[in-house]
This record gives sequence, structure tokens and C-alpha cells, in this order.
Amino acid sequence: MSDISPLQNPPPRGLRAAGIAIGAAALVIVLVGSVLRMHDGYGAQQWSTAQATPTVRLISPRSTAANATLVQPGTIEAWTEAKIFARVPGYIHAWYTDIGDRVVTGATLGRIDTPELDQQIIQARAALVRARAEAMLARTTSARWQDLLRSTAVSRQEADEKAADSATRAAGVDEARASLGRLLALKAYSTVSAPFAGVITLRNADIGDLVGPGATTQQPMFALADDRSLRVYVDVPQRYAPQMTKGLVADLSVPAWPGRVFAARVIGQSGGVDTKTGALRVELLADNADRRLKPGGFAQVSFRLPVPAGEVTIPASALILRGGTRVATVDRAGRVRMLAVTIGRDMGSMVEITAGLSAATRIIDSPPDSLQDGDTVRVAAHG
Repeated sequence: MSDISPLQNPPPRGLRAAGIAIGAAALVIVLVGSVLRMHDGYGAQQWSTAQATPTVRLISPRSTAANATLVQPGTIEAWTEAKIFARVPGYIHAWYTDIGDRVVTGATLGRIDTPELDQQIIQARAALVRARAEAMLARTTSARWQDLLRSTAVSRQEADEKAADSATRAAGVDEARASLGRLLALKAYSTVSAPFAGVITLRNADIGDLVGPGATTQQPMFALADDRSLRVYVDVPQRYAPQMTKGLVADLSVPAWPGRVFAARVIGQSGGVDTKTGALRVELLADNADRRLKPGGFAQVSFRLPVPAGEVTIPASALILRGGTRVATVDRAGRVRMLAVTIGRDMGSMVEITAGLSAATRIIDSPPDSLQDGDTVRVAAHG
């Protein structure tokens, strides 16, 4: 019998090779699975990074034309305008003009009955007559006493007293005459006249109304406007103050005449900036011979102004207002760089930039609210 056990016999060569092959296949499967998992993880990470990077669109600022139009609201006023009040107390006797009537200088607008003033005039006339009579007597008495003084019938003191009395009475005549003249001057105001030629724009007077200083409430009897020429007042941003020179031409447009343009020119300015509005008040003159423009109306005033070099316009959506007024640009590395800018005019959807940008600078349109300086972005398109 043999000493070797059957269990100690070596396995057949084919079975050993099959085991090695199975082990190698399992190792390959494990390695391939690991590689696939790493690839999927890297792809997921890349996808997450791409999703977290905002996509932006770049645009270029527009160069402002050599001449820009500055449009500002303005108010139209008559060249000369007056509210006519009653100067004397009394009751309206009659009125002769109504709103819309055109009158010439000195035209009678209305009359006022002044019974109290009439009595005062009668009294003043009587006082003047009395003063004249007393002055004549005093003058005669003084002359007689001067004759008596030559014969030493009276003292010089008495003669001087009579001369002084004569001078006092003469002054009383002047005083009475002045009092009567004042009342007569007031009486002249009972006829209400037009101080200049124009159109009646207001009439509050009606027959029987109490007017003048004795009335319960004072209001103008008439309002008169000379609308042959008009003044137009415009508040202009102070940065345009140097350009608001006399003779500068502007165009007016009014709601009553759509599509029509009226000419005006600058005749002056306030010379100071309003601290509340930061604007300069500019006055223009507009000819209104055809009476199409109405005092008290509203107008859009358009100035054609030369634009300083370097000014550009951008969409208002490109502005970032956190921490000052800025815009966002993208460098070659795809990182955000913030630029501080200075705004000129706000034209609604567009704004004028006077400093901080050039036409060659490309900026982000509608930047996300969370965008910060140094953030990485992806440029999707160029505008």
C-alpha cells in the first residue's frame, strides 16, 4: 500500500488555471467599477460646478452723439401778468369785460360806487375853502400889524405873532389841498382800468359785490395777461448750467398741439442752484403772435446741447446700486470686476454715464443680485 493519502494529491492543472482566470476577472470588474464610479463622481462634480456658475451676457456702451437733446418740463407764463384788486371800498356798479376779452391799455374794466368816499371828498372841499378863508384873514391881519409896527403902535413881538399865524394858515391851506387831492386820487380808482393791453383771464366782480379794504375777503376783480410774448421757466440739472447761455435755442411742444414745435430762446437764468432740487432755473422767451400757446400751461422743452467727450449711455438694468453706483465687467479669466461710474441723465430705460466707462468696455447686462467682485461667471453671448 502507498503512504500518500488521496487528499494530498495536487489538483488538476485545468482547475487551477480556471481559478486564476476567475480571480483576475473579478479584480478587473472591481477596478472597472471603481473607475466608473470615479468618472461619474467627477462628472457630477463638474455638472454641479457648472450649474453654480452664473451665465451672463456682455454688452457694449453706446457712444453719445456729438449733440444730445436735453428734454425738461417747463411752465408757460405771460410776459406781463397782473391781478387787479379794488383800491377803494365800495360796491361794484358795473363790469364791462369778461374772461377771454382782449383790451387795450387804459380800457375801462368796471366801476365801483363809493358813497363814503364821495362824502369825504365833499368834506375835504369844505375844509379847503375854510382853510383858504382863514389864511386870507391871517395874511391881511399880519399886513396891518406890520403897518402899525412902523408907527410903534404895537410891539414887534405882537407883529411877529401875527406873521407866524399867517404862515401857519397858509400851511393849513396846503394841508387841506393835499387831503383833497388824496381823496380825489382814490376816487379815480373807482374806475377800474387795464394797466396794459392783453386778455382778461379772470373775472370775480359782479354787480353789488362789496370790494376793497372793507370787504370780508379780498380777491382780485380781474386778472390780465399780455400773451403776445411768453416766458417759459425750466429747471435744468446743474451740470448743464455752463451751456445755458443767452440766445440758446430750444423747441417747445405742448399737449394742445401734438406734433407741432414752437421756437424759444434763452434770455436769462437764476444764477444760482436751488438747494432743494439741485437745478438751475432758466428763463426762455417764446413769441406768441398767433396766441396758440396759453399762459399757465405746461410744455416739454428740448435743448440741443454739445456733449462732452467720453460720455456713453447704457441700459439702466446694467447698474449695480449696492455700495455706490457700479457696473460689472468680466476679465480674461472669467472673473467679475466692478467699476464705479458717475450717472449724468436718467432717461428711463437708459442712463447717461459721464465718468468711469468708455465705449470699448464690455459690461454685464442685468447682473444677478448676488454677484460680487471676483466671482467666476460664464459668458453665454456677446451683445
